Amino acid sequence: RLLSFVQRAENDSFQMKDYKMSARKVEFDDCAGNEDVTFGVSDPGFHVDGDLNLVPLRDLPHSEPVLFIRGLSARADDLAQVDIIGTRGRSAETLGDIVGQKLPYRSKRSLLVPNISISENERGPFPKFIGQLISTGEPREQIFRMTGPGADQDPKGLFTIDMNSGAVSVSRSVDREATDSYQLEVSTTDYSGNLIEGPQVFRINVIDQNDNRPIFKEPRYTGEVLEGSPTGTTVMTMTAFDADDPNTDNAVLRYNIVKQSPDKPSPNMFYIDAERGDIVTVIAPTLLDRETLPTTTYELEIMAKDMAGSEVGLTGTTTATITITDKNDHAPEFTHPLFEAHVYEGSTGVVVNLTVDDRDDPATAAWRAMYSIISGDPTQSFEIQTNPDNNEGMLSVVKPLNYEASEFLSLLIKVENEDPLVPDVGYGPSSTATVHVRVEDINEGPVFFPDPLIVTRMENIPVGSFVASLNATDPDILEKQSIRYAVLQDPAGWLSVNPVRATVNTSASLDRESPYVYDNKYTAVFIATDNGTPPATGTGTLIIHLEDYNDNAPYVLPSVARVCEDTYDVTVAVVGGWDKDLPPNAAPFKIELGTQPDLDKTWNVTRVNSTHSQIRLLRSLKKDNYQLPLLITDSGVPPLSNNTEVKVQVCICNKNRMHCSSAHSHRARFLVPLAPLLLTLLSSVFCRAAQSDVAIMSKPLAHTQVVLQRYDTPSSTFPAS
Repeated sequence: RLLSFVQRAENDSFQMKDYKMSARKVEFDDCAGNEDVTFGVSDPGFHVDGDLNLVPLRDLPHSEPVLFIRGLSARADDLAQVDIIGTRGRSAETLGDIVGQKLPYRSKRSLLVPNISISENERGPFPKFIGQLISTGEPREQIFRMTGPGADQDPKGLFTIDMNSGAVSVSRSVDREATDSYQLEVSTTDYSGNLIEGPQVFRINVIDQNDNRPIFKEPRYTGEVLEGSPTGTTVMTMTAFDADDPNTDNAVLRYNIVKQSPDKPSPNMFYIDAERGDIVTVIAPTLLDRETLPTTTYELEIMAKDMAGSEVGLTGTTTATITITDKNDHAPEFTHPLFEAHVYEGSTGVVVNLTVDDRDDPATAAWRAMYSIISGDPTQSFEIQTNPDNNEGMLSVVKPLNYEASEFLSLLIKVENEDPLVPDVGYGPSSTATVHVRVEDINEGPVFFPDPLIVTRMENIPVGSFVASLNATDPDILEKQSIRYAVLQDPAGWLSVNPVRATVNTSASLDRESPYVYDNKYTAVFIATDNGTPPATGTGTLIIHLEDYNDNAPYVLPSVARVCEDTYDVTVAVVGGWDKDLPPNAAPFKIELGTQPDLDKTWNVTRVNSTHSQIRLLRSLKKDNYQLPLLITDSGVPPLSNNTEVKVQVCICNKNRMHCSSAHSHRARFLVPLAPLLLTLLSSVFCRAAQSDVAIMSKPLAHTQVVLQRYDTPSSTFPAS
């Protein structure tokens, strides 16, 4: 039976560079003197020497390896499991106990598969033996097989197994950062492929080497700290990444500041926590003054080192740029206590730029100025705005000033920042300034009052009649200037003005029906000129509301009608009155036959409503053109009448055609009759008349020349021949 005892190591990583290990002997007895005994160890890092000592051949790995030792002779075959346990705090001179556990002899056929650890980046030659698989069964012909990633799957061929001995080899170096472990399956079969043992999981762990430098994600980092911040204020945190095993010192990082630029007022204004990477201030708050520092931006060269910062650690660097930001600890101050401005009366715009100094950071709310007028502007004639480019206050006149009212003004101006000042800083006397504004006199034009001037006059008043008196005053009351008047715009040429007295009279008859009159209003413009140097002018508007006078006689529409011969007692037409005048000088209209004798024997005119009447033919007439005299009278006082004519064509009607005499015989114009339309219009006339006579009296329905006809047969419309 096999017993094994070895001492255990002090170093928990078992990575000593020059490892000397004393080992107790392996005890094995085959009851025949052990003369032909051979020993096999599953881990190539160990072997049993000729004196039966278990000896390590290399540094022990990080993991706690499990070994299998097999002793084989002609008389005996036995196997032991060896667990190596790493502990802290022991002498580096000795190994601790390695406890051997005897396996049950011939307990059951099984495949002993130890976990194997290999270092990344190992040098050749390759293939290199890394471990041994052991079968506990009776010696027989068998084949070792291995499958999985790294064997028969990608990366194929990385690991191989000797089919006869079970020796496992690696064919090339491995990279832990690519794959930190490989899990395969191993088994044994006979030569026919029949499974004997397994499959069992076989894990190969890759031991990390410190082959990756710490890396910062950015080549440059930026941070800010407010001026005057207390010592120990955190500015920013630096973080680097190391691709090595985070469970080893290979990825344990330490940070430090290599260089500060500039190094004034102190080369150690900032400190970085070695483990966390926090950059904090160590300079006194009074020295962290943005306005007194040589620069507002500092650059720190930051280095991260792995191996917990040891001398053999790998390094990576980056730059941290720290900006000292401003706070409003300086009040704005006017560059002068007094500013002067000159402005012409009547003008607007910027009159003076007020300049200030502010030591805070330009283009920030702690630097941007806000101006206000404290006193001296009761009429709110001034406005002050901030120039965004240079922070100056632009004082402007927004309401024209009057020299005659005040030729001198004194304004008190205050300046503040957009941001409030810090508690221990206040606005002083220099934050206010006085502005003296001197108003310069200019010759102002006369001003009409009221403007516009509105008067009401009757149309057709006699030429020379008084219309209105204009009133223009000169704002330059101290100059006592004279004013002369003239007509500037008089579209119809109806008016004149006395240049001195400013009285407006008619120079022609006023006509409400003129095309220059809109909505019963006529508009004219006058100009007033003073005798200043140079002369100044002003304009005023006169609006005349014209009242209607009955000066337009009414007339009738339509003026043409048609009727078939041999018909009688029919309506020939419905005529309406129209008048350019307004009520009551227009409708209701009276339409009647002319004064010629015997007209009433052939024709009859009857009223339809206040604006329309119908003409009826009482007896039949032969084909010809006839002129029917009518008299229309309006309702004005006195009324106006108009003798007019309606031209009636008597036509031969057959076969749906109308044969009429030539229109030239009576110098009349004839239109195609539209009987259906006239019927519709007539119906509309009666309906509208029933609603309101006045609504239609100035615009009669019969604007279109139509004829209403009636025949013994049903109504028809006939085209002219």
